[in-house]
Amino acid sequence: MRKILRDYGFLLTLAALIVAVDQWTKTLVRTRLALEEYWAPWPWLAHYARIVHWKNTGAAFGMLQGFGDVFTVLAILVAIAIIYYFPQVPPKDWVLRLAMGLQLGGALGNLVDRLTVGSVTDFISIGTFPVFNVADASISTGVAILILGMWFKDRHTEPDSLVEPGNALQPTEPGEAAQPAEPDAHAEPDSLVEPGSPGAHAATGQEEARGE
Repeated sequence: MRKILRDYGFLLTLAALIVAVDQWTKTLVRTRLALEEYWAPWPWLAHYARIVHWKNTGAAFGMLQGFGDVFTVLAILVAIAIIYYFPQVPPKDWVLRLAMGLQLGGALGNLVDRLTVGSVTDFISIGTFPVFNVADASISTGVAILILGMWFKDRHTEPDSLVEPGNALQPTEPGEAAQPAEPDAHAEPDSLVEPGSPGAHAATGQEEARGE
């Protein structure tokens, strides 16, 4: 039991909270507004934002209408994948854990609608943006957090330092500073005197002096 709480406590708590808020808001809409009826606290606000009772048989934000069965299977597969993979995420990687919790809660929230009502209830309408619900917002927020987290992680990851050839450090005993490798006494010099240079004339003069 402790292992389950340790591995899934955060995930299940966050997902359950999202499902509870999502289902509560949808129930209010279904019981107080007729299908396609809308409500706004002030008449002037209805032009910009409103609550509307909308039936969605497709994906999030009203896309791909009529494919409810397909998205029911996909939601189940996504939920299983998240539950399986979540214990493998280190606790310090809280960005990924948060994103997975939001996505699981959103997927389960809409899955409950598909299994009990036969379609998803959307009700948040802002401007001309497609109507959505709490579960849709949770999924989208989880995806956004995941993308931003990966982007920041890549930006703050410094490349491994490389040791230049010839500057390798010799292994030392614990507590001693690393020492640079000593040059090979039998190695040929890196640079040679080029013909025609002042150094070459000087060397030629020395050889002629020895011959005399």
